[in-house]
Amino acid sequence: MTPSLIFTVFIAYTALLFLVTWITARRATNFSFYLGNKASPWYVIAYGMIGASLSGVTFMSVPGWVGTTQFSYLAVILGYVVGYAVIATVLMPLYYKLNLTTIYTYLEQRFGFWSYKTGAFFFLLSRVIGASFRMFLVVNVLQIFVFDAWHIPFAATVAIFITLIILYTFKGGIKTIIWTDTLQTTFMLAAVGISIYLISKDFQWGVRDLFSNVLSSDYSQVLVTDWHDKRHFLKQFLSGAFITIAMTGLDQEMMQKNLSCKNIHDAQKNMFTFSIVLVFVNLMFLFLGATLFLFSAKHGIELPMRSDDLFPVIAMKYLGPFAGLTFIIGLISAAYPSADGALTSLTTSFSIDFLGLNKRDDLTEKKKQKIRYSVHFSFALLLLLVIIIFRAINDQAVIDKLFTVAGYTYGPLLGLFSFGLFSKRNVKDRFVPYIAALSPVICYFLSEYSMVLFNGYKFGFELLIVNGLLTFIGLFLVSKRD
Repeated sequence: MTPSLIFTVFIAYTALLFLVTWITARRATNFSFYLGNKASPWYVIAYGMIGASLSGVTFMSVPGWVGTTQFSYLAVILGYVVGYAVIATVLMPLYYKLNLTTIYTYLEQRFGFWSYKTGAFFFLLSRVIGASFRMFLVVNVLQIFVFDAWHIPFAATVAIFITLIILYTFKGGIKTIIWTDTLQTTFMLAAVGISIYLISKDFQWGVRDLFSNVLSSDYSQVLVTDWHDKRHFLKQFLSGAFITIAMTGLDQEMMQKNLSCKNIHDAQKNMFTFSIVLVFVNLMFLFLGATLFLFSAKHGIELPMRSDDLFPVIAMKYLGPFAGLTFIIGLISAAYPSADGALTSLTTSFSIDFLGLNKRDDLTEKKKQKIRYSVHFSFALLLLLVIIIFRAINDQAVIDKLFTVAGYTYGPLLGLFSFGLFSKRNVKDRFVPYIAALSPVICYFLSEYSMVLFNGYKFGFELLIVNGLLTFIGLFLVSKRD
């Protein structure tokens, strides 16, 4: 595929997003930006959230994981279902009862000023690093396949990408994103489905043959029973549940879409439907991974150094132009949800949680809108700078660690919300920022030295649970009964 063709596809897809924006963002207000006028159809959100959940990291990483972890990731996926059930039955009723715009407002009502600001700050930190990392992966691929050939600097590529996202989100916000997410979900799933089909066609397999050969291969192992292994099925399952609760239920970006539903019943229907569909979608990614490795073995293709590169290499070089084209479209589709939802939620959280625009009766609606625009542009610039820094580091191991550290910040949120929901004790609010900062630091050292400290035990995703538990214990130590 030529750079010109890839760039044409990118422009065409972006034009389609702008068409949706033009339709949805007319007469949009601050209320539209934050909560979509509380009129978002639940089934549209449920479908669109699939694309929002499956970022560029998932799009390229999950198929590559199959080579070393087989189908053990399925235990995490099943844990997701439990986590989404907790969100739908425990967290969302609370958010709707309190009529929240940002979910961290709950912490102010439950604990006080410093707990509130701590929760919001940890979200901002994790979302800036996480979204930048996801965008970096995708934009870097576009840079290699398109813009390097035209001698366009990486910083300019990122600036173009960020500018486009600003233009289609700054007015409509969540009202626009719930509809653009549906496009992104459709093209991502199409890319995966077409790739599986083309590989099956190469093997001359029908649907039954595909399932039979994948399930009988070495890649289909689900249960890992060695307790020391971070892929142990119970650890994976529990981790999946808590990852979902923390990184969806306690994440402003994901919850903002749910809060835009008409009522709690629609929001719950959205969450339950989405959780079930997501299981089958993740299975598609696992099946794709197995077929990619089987295809590589058949044709004697040397596996890339990084497993993340397996899908793009085979799609772009071995499956023909159509597969390469659908991969690029799927990749672009994965890139936009990583940025648009993050930018909208960052703007919402900072505007409400730190600037208190919802409480500023002294400001006109138009003035509040201008301030929101300024916040939106500022966070876009921040994302641009962080992505450029990732490129300058040029060390994948370092970047992976930064992304991991960003994940640690959800542990304190898990501890804060858990303590608020399941304890009636009051904390000494001024100590909360110190506890929330100390917990991830302890977890980082536990992760680095766990094999020495715990007789060969290696932490996996369950470190999030430990992180939340440490925060919970710290809050208990600085709390008292009413």
